[in-house]
Amino acid sequence: MERSLSMELVRVTEAAALSSARWMGRGKKEEADDAATSAMRDVFDTIPMKGTVVIGEGEKDEAPMLYIDEKLGNGYGPRVDVAVDPLEGTNIVANGMWNALAVIAVADHGNLLHAPDMYMDKIAVGPSAVGKVDIDAPIEDNLKAVAQAKGKDVEDVVVTVLNRDRHSELIQHIRDAGARIKLIQDGDVAAAMNTAFEETGIDMYVGSGGAPEGVLSAVALKCLGGEQQAKLLPKDDEELERCKKMGIEDVSRVLHMQDLVGGDDAIFAATGVTDGELLKGVHYKGKNATTQSLVMRAKSGTVRFIDGKHNVKKKPDFVIKP
Repeated sequence: MERSLSMELVRVTEAAALSSARWMGRGKKEEADDAATSAMRDVFDTIPMKGTVVIGEGEKDEAPMLYIDEKLGNGYGPRVDVAVDPLEGTNIVANGMWNALAVIAVADHGNLLHAPDMYMDKIAVGPSAVGKVDIDAPIEDNLKAVAQAKGKDVEDVVVTVLNRDRHSELIQHIRDAGARIKLIQDGDVAAAMNTAFEETGIDMYVGSGGAPEGVLSAVALKCLGGEQQAKLLPKDDEELERCKKMGIEDVSRVLHMQDLVGGDDAIFAATGVTDGELLKGVHYKGKNATTQSLVMRAKSGTVRFIDGKHNVKKKPDFVIKP
């Protein structure tokens, strides 16, 4: 992949963030998602690449844009697999909460797991704890391992978990072990990614969430030198059959980083829609809007934070009128 593609992808996530942020706090998650998706699709048409969506907004018959197997880009440049979440955190935006992102991950063709839309069990850590955790081990053992790797007591370890009834037992075990928990309502891509940045105060992410989001967060952690392990969790025979069509006969096997995102190169780009620990969201002031984005490349290890100032009147297609 050409390194210039990194900056081109930021234009895509910026457009999605600018378009969806106007819906913040309005209680209309579908409208916010549609706005992000439409803006992202428009800008993708200008990007010099031959992309194929492997993780998108649904199957071809279920989504008007950014569906699985859709072709993206202007037809020139590298052949790549694309994973997109135009608005990671639709409920977050609808309710005016933290950590909504517009997200893209790109890798050379054939290197992204074609994850079906089902649940996936995950454990994610930053660079200092790589090789120290095991998704099959008791959570108490993983907490001790992360604490030792980071030179702190278990009582000082902070774990992010999605606030779901299915995690009640997991949450209790973490608390019984003495660690601290940050419960989130949505946004597990940001939660996993935050483990790789010391300034967020997050040491580990655990629990089940969407499999497509698991691939996106794996790309981010690959760029950051972190680690994620995962297991698919099909709920019925239909989902089990989808796993087999992907070539995963044994759904109980652990998916490691090379299973989730292969090769030695990948690019991850995200723009904040609402404020979070790592990225500021879109802020409006008069005719201008500000954005903050993150773009990373695995091959070079480069991590860039990009502050943007946009003249909204010159980008009428990316934002709705208030």
